[in-house]
Amino acid sequence: MAAGRAAAGGLRLRLSSRLALVTGGGSGIGRAVCQRFADEGATVAVVDIDEGSANETLKSLPCDRQQHSVFRTDVTSPQSVHSLVSSVQEKFSRPPCITVNCAGITMDDLLLKMEAEAFDRVLKVNLMGTFLVIQAVAKALIASGTKGGSIVNLGSIVGKVGNLGQANYTASKAGVMALTKTSAKELARFGIRCNAILPGFIDTPMAAKVPPKILEKVLQLVPMGRLGDPSEVASACAFLASDDSSYITGANLEVTGGLFM
Repeated sequence: MAAGRAAAGGLRLRLSSRLALVTGGGSGIGRAVCQRFADEGATVAVVDIDEGSANETLKSLPCDRQQHSVFRTDVTSPQSVHSLVSSVQEKFSRPPCITVNCAGITMDDLLLKMEAEAFDRVLKVNLMGTFLVIQAVAKALIASGTKGGSIVNLGSIVGKVGNLGQANYTASKAGVMALTKTSAKELARFGIRCNAILPGFIDTPMAAKVPPKILEKVLQLVPMGRLGDPSEVASACAFLASDDSSYITGANLEVTGGLFM
């Protein structure tokens, strides 16, 4: 949303001097998060399995692009995630104090037709990938003696209510919500907060795959009567990443336009 970026000039630099790692940063919500964080003064590690898309995000960031960097990573691979965190620390001489897990995929089909491979793949990217990044970043923060940190995970409102044709996706996002709460409980003693954002239907490439007739029916259920913009989710992420949310952990923040409230 152009207005969302244009308004950035009036933002407080709440994330100034902070290092943020954003998975799935090559498109959609992940790209909007990278842009918002850079607008608020953060140095951004743009992480994506698609290096070309990540570089497009890098080009869109304000200020000195040299302060930001791209890291190609497969979040389903423990080795790749370990290498990511090590590379980020080597590049910036510190671990990221902010992490946003946006990497995610859909492979939709009705439950009775869904292949086991499709179920497994979505769980690996959306849930296992989130776990691996949380674990690696938390270990790095604790080992470095860094006090504090904020981890934000992208869940989904359908992880709470279910959705036709998305047995794998809804299960993965329900898992992200539970993982977030357990991570918050375990990491609080190290000063690391962990929260989740639950978007509704957002105007992203993922939403573009939904058939128009189904999307029309969904919008009838949204009190605000429209799709959300990625920048609106990014604003919620910026709040949870900043000190404005210093006493919030283990929370699920819905950004849905009122859907399923």
